[in-house]
Amino acid sequence: MTRHIRHAALFCALLLVALLVNAARVQLVQAPSYDGNPADRRPTIARYGQPRGDILVGGEAVTGSRDSGEQLRYERTYTNGPLYAPVTGFASQRYGTTLLEHTEDGVLSGTDPLLAPLPLWSDLTRARSQGGHVVTTLVPAAQQAAYEGLAGRKGAVAAIEPATGRVLALVSSPSYDPAVLSGNAASTARAWARLNADPDKPLLNRAVRQTYPPGSTFKVVTAAAALDAGVAVDLDAPTRSPDPYTLPGTSTSLTNESDGCADASLRKAFVRSCNTVFAKLGVDVGRAAMARTASAFGFDDPALRIPFSVSPSTFDTSVDRAQLALSSIGQYNTRATPLQMAMVAAAVANGGLVRPPYLVRRTTTHDGGLVSQTAPRPARRAMRPTTAARLRELMEDVVAGGTGRNAAVPGAVVGGKTGTAQHGLGNAGTPYAWFVSWARGERDPEARVAVAVVVEDASARRREITGGGMAAPIARAVTEAVLHSRPDQL
Repeated sequence: MTRHIRHAALFCALLLVALLVNAARVQLVQAPSYDGNPADRRPTIARYGQPRGDILVGGEAVTGSRDSGEQLRYERTYTNGPLYAPVTGFASQRYGTTLLEHTEDGVLSGTDPLLAPLPLWSDLTRARSQGGHVVTTLVPAAQQAAYEGLAGRKGAVAAIEPATGRVLALVSSPSYDPAVLSGNAASTARAWARLNADPDKPLLNRAVRQTYPPGSTFKVVTAAAALDAGVAVDLDAPTRSPDPYTLPGTSTSLTNESDGCADASLRKAFVRSCNTVFAKLGVDVGRAAMARTASAFGFDDPALRIPFSVSPSTFDTSVDRAQLALSSIGQYNTRATPLQMAMVAAAVANGGLVRPPYLVRRTTTHDGGLVSQTAPRPARRAMRPTTAARLRELMEDVVAGGTGRNAAVPGAVVGGKTGTAQHGLGNAGTPYAWFVSWARGERDPEARVAVAVVVEDASARRREITGGGMAAPIARAVTEAVLHSRPDQL
C-alpha cells in the first residue's frame, strides 16, 4: 500500500514539474510571439488604461488625457493643437504616434525602464509606471509669432539658439488639430481621410520633412566656401564677374534681378543678391570644395534627428560646371529644409560652428524627478572664424540697407539674407519666398536666435513674391519674441 502511495506521489510531483516547465516555456520562450499577436488586446488595453504623460512648453502642458469611459479608456487631448502639432505630432488609438509622441513614447506611456523605481520587480510583475513628462526647448512667444506670421499660408519657420542648438520655434502651415485623431470612433477615421486627402497637406511637417530649393539664401554657403578657399579675399574687391554670365559649356546666359552686378564686389553682390557673381564663385571654388562646405553646414546628413528624424538637405555632387553654377545659387538640385537653413544662419552667428539642433530639454517622472537631460552636442566647424565674421558683416549690410530691411529690430543687431527660389518645369511654379537671419541684443555678447522662414503663397502675384517682403517680417516677429522673452521662458 505504501509503495502505491509513493508511486502516486512521484507521479503527481512529475506532473507538477511538467506544469511548471510548461508555464516557464510559455512565459519565457513563447511570450514574445503572444505579445506580438494582434489578437491579444491586453497590451493595448493596458496602454490606454492610464493617463499619458505630458509634453511641456514654457513650463505648461500642451497635452492632456481624457477619460472616455470606453475599453481603451484614456484618449489624448491637445491645447492649441494646430500651433504645436509640428512638435507634438499625434497619439492616436487607431493610427499610432508621430513626432515627439512617437520618439518619447516610452516616457509618455510609462514603459521606459528609467521611470520604474525597482526595474527588476517591474519586469517580473509587468507593472506599468505612471507616464512621465517631456520638457521641450520651445519659447512659447516665438512659436506663436511664427504661427501668426504665416497666417495659414503654406510654409514653415524654424528658429534655434546658435550657441547651443536649442530649437526655439518649429512651425508648419497649414496645420491641423491632433485631437481629431486621438480616439477610436468613426469620426476619427473620417478626420484621417479628410486630412490625407487635403491638397495642402496639413499632416506634412514642412519645417523638417519638406525640402525646398533655398534660392539666394544658399549664397551664404557659397560665400563661406569662396572665402575659406581664398577664391574671394577682399569683400570690396571686384570679382571679375560678367553680367550676364554664360554658364560653362553652354550658350545659356544667367542674368540678375537687379542692376550693378557686373564685376561687383562680394559685398555688393551679397547685398544685391547677384546671381551671376555667386554662380561664377561656385564654379571657381569647384565641385569638391563646394560639396565639403555644404556638408560641413549639415547638407547630405541622413542621421539628423531632433529627436525625430529630419529629411536630409541635399547638395548634388554629380554635376557638371553649368549645373554647379546653378547649384551654387540654391537652384538646380540643391534642396534644404527650413531647419537646415536656420542651422546655416546659426553657424554664421556662432563663429562658424554648427551645433546639432535638439528639441527636448529633459524628461521627468510623473512627479518631476529627472529621468534624462539633453546637453548641447559637440559642434562641427562649417567655416573659419574669420570667414564667419565677414559673413556676419555682409548679413548685417543686407538688413541695414539691402533687401532685408523688413527684418530690422530696434535695439538689436540683425543679419539676414533674402531668397526667392524658382521651381517647377521651366521655373513655371510660383516662387518660394525665403529669409534667414540671426540676431542679438545690443548688450548681448552673442547671438540669441537664428531663424529661417519659407513661404509658399500661390495666391500672391508672382512679382510680389520676395523674401524681403513676405518672409522677413515673420523672421522679425520671431526674433522680437525671443529677444523680449523673460529668462525663465527661455
